[in-house]
Amino acid sequence: MDQRILRNIFGQFASGVTVITCANSDGEPHGATVTAFTAISLEPRLCQVTLTRTSKACGFLSDAPFAVNILAADQLGTAMHFAGRPQSPEPVWEQGPTAPVLAGTAATLSCTPWREYDGGDHVIYIGEIVDATFDETADPLLFYRSTFHELGAPSASTAWNGSLDDPHSGWFDSQTRFVPFHLAAARA
Repeated sequence: MDQRILRNIFGQFASGVTVITCANSDGEPHGATVTAFTAISLEPRLCQVTLTRTSKACGFLSDAPFAVNILAADQLGTAMHFAGRPQSPEPVWEQGPTAPVLAGTAATLSCTPWREYDGGDHVIYIGEIVDATFDETADPLLFYRSTFHELGAPSASTAWNGSLDDPHSGWFDSQTRFVPFHLAAARA
């Protein structure tokens, strides 16, 4: 399959935008814009980032602590800065619990290295989350079809919004039984 076609197919999946931050070999802050981020596990608390094998950041992450900075909608300049198009003023750095972090993000996950895997032309890094912060008021920056986007207005017609139909936290427990309407009407 042509790589361009596959890239376009992957682009059909909207994702959040992150900047993975760490310290470089001189101990200075370094970051890379990454959309390949995934939550993996709550226990243990794990997340995954996937970086192109040839990226500078990939050379710094092996067995090193890092942070996943989930960018807010107003941080397009930050995304571009760490994607190789420097912006002025530069993003603001802060010292995080495990690695340098960025100011003003929607959320930040500070991680220690857990596992590393070969991912073809990428390297898959699994981090154990040791600290997390978030801004409840910040909307995320999104990436879809090779373009940055912001969240639109919430849909009032989405049935799942607020249903909480989960045996662990919602309206119904695992013992609840349902009777289809047509059978319930026949019994009445």
